[in-house]
Amino acid sequence: MLEDQHDRPGDTGGTSDEKTRGDGVAADAAASIYDEATGAVRPSFLAHIGAAIADRDTLTLRKDVGALHESEVGDLLEALLPEQRHALVDLMGKDFDFSALTEVDEAIRLDIVEALPNEQIAQAVQELDSDDAVYILEDMDQEDREEILAQLPFTERIRLRRALDYPEESAGRRMQTEFVAVPPFWTVGQTIDYMREDKNLPDSFSQVFVIDPTFRLLGAVDLDRILRTQRSVRIEEIMHETRHAIPATMDQEDAAHEFEQYDLLSAAVVDENDRLVGVLTIDDVVDVIQQEAEEDLMRLGGVGDEELSDSVLATSRSRVPWLMVNLVMAFLAASVIGLFDATIQEIVALAILMPIVAGMGGNAGSQTMTVTVRALATKDLDIYNAGRIIRREIGVGLLNGAIFATLIGIVAGFWFDSPQLGGIIATAMVINLLVAALAGILIPLLLDRFGADPAVASAVFVTTITDVVGFFAFLGLATWWFGLL
Repeated sequence: MLEDQHDRPGDTGGTSDEKTRGDGVAADAAASIYDEATGAVRPSFLAHIGAAIADRDTLTLRKDVGALHESEVGDLLEALLPEQRHALVDLMGKDFDFSALTEVDEAIRLDIVEALPNEQIAQAVQELDSDDAVYILEDMDQEDREEILAQLPFTERIRLRRALDYPEESAGRRMQTEFVAVPPFWTVGQTIDYMREDKNLPDSFSQVFVIDPTFRLLGAVDLDRILRTQRSVRIEEIMHETRHAIPATMDQEDAAHEFEQYDLLSAAVVDENDRLVGVLTIDDVVDVIQQEAEEDLMRLGGVGDEELSDSVLATSRSRVPWLMVNLVMAFLAASVIGLFDATIQEIVALAILMPIVAGMGGNAGSQTMTVTVRALATKDLDIYNAGRIIRREIGVGLLNGAIFATLIGIVAGFWFDSPQLGGIIATAMVINLLVAALAGILIPLLLDRFGADPAVASAVFVTTITDVVGFFAFLGLATWWFGLL
């Protein structure tokens, strides 16, 4: 769905009296609601809206909030206190733009939706594009969702049910079920008249799809081609094959990759029988790209689907599992140190220096792992170029190992007045940075090969390997070398 983009209210200036709420108009409501320095919602605008909510000033709210774009309303909702959000939605009534709920965290969206009667939600859903309606309904309880769907007109209910039946994070869930489709034997004139007269067509679209009587997709025509063609020309003469139709069950990340690969503005979504069931548009894909990028970043940190609006208990619950895994792995690394406790007691300098080896290895491994996970997500890394990338990372590991081995070797040698100790830590540094480079690329590749999400599991394994190898190489070399003297 290519949504109508309402301009943000421009700065209209005004006198100093007009900049006070006493006259019913706030300067912040007439200008951008964002602070130029921070990019956050202006505190003065928040205070203005908060005061209007407290006074139950529906006229001011409908004027100042109703003029905002849905994304701005979403930012405003996230900045308000929970009780203020509920009051704002209640006071705005039918003037509240429910599409703004697609712009807020899931926890905030559910909090608002759960406080509203299902009858009001059902009424609001009918005013939304189907993709926005599905986005709101999919996270609700099954019982509430069914009650809302039951109150919708038959056609709308069938469309939404069909979209909700597709897997989560699939193209079918993100598609818009409103589209323009015509038979191939229609003329350009018939098509234009149809688009002008039918009130049920989507507000914005860039393609007209061509279908047979069974709704099987035959092709598509861009709007600019229709406008430049004589009215008497048949659609089948100017249509092109839809080379990039998206299966409804395709993962949304893969669908986004298709848009990126072929510079698409929109794409047909088809079912298993190649029947047209919806359209995926660039604005939805931009949201998917942002969502997937954020998801990968969060998973690399082991925090799953955590959101800023989550409660303390929910946040703690999402972080505990991987912290527990890290604890187990930390005991494994500690057990390696325990093997060399006698050596550490004899040479205290080892206890001071060994975190350097492990820390450098961990950072180097994280660098390689981050690049690898991102390359896998964007499909830039596959079986055909993996060998070349592995060889490159080995070279990087050896080169960086040599550079930092020289530096730390010289510093440690002078620090503890022991050239042998400097040579030992330098050798251990080369070994660990080489292993870090290999672990950083091989572990994500192996996890991806066996169907696991490399963004979730890679970090803990890479860190453990670099710790274990770093400790073992440094302490093992020291035990071997000083044992020979």
